[in-house]
Amino acid sequence: HVQLVESGGGSVQAGGSLRISCAASEGTITSDCVGWFRQVPGKGREGVVTVDSDGTTTYGDSVKGRFTFSRDNLKNTLYLQMNNLKVEDTAQYYCAPGLCKLDSVSSYARGMFGYWGLSTQVTVS
Repeated sequence: HVQLVESGGGSVQAGGSLRISCAASEGTITSDCVGWFRQVPGKGREGVVTVDSDGTTTYGDSVKGRFTFSRDNLKNTLYLQMNNLKVEDTAQYYCAPGLCKLDSVSSYARGMFGYWGLSTQVTVS
């Protein structure tokens, strides 16, 4: 399994910005589909963004227009630029190699695709 290392999370005031990253510490992120999801303790997962095998990017309604996904294949890193952050964006954020559709987030598991690692916390106040 490939370890995913996330960084860039932290605390920010509402209206601020953060960019979180997800890098493979060893190996590569080779999944045709990639995405990000988030979770608040005690609540279900919420799909944030997915990029499918055709390259189509789909954002969740709650982040559309504020969040931007990008990928640096040379650095083997996924990014999520988050602008105009809101209190309700507070959550643990997980990069998700292999996640093709937002609707699949509840059944997604990194281990199914050969990845593991921790998430990064984003707190907006």
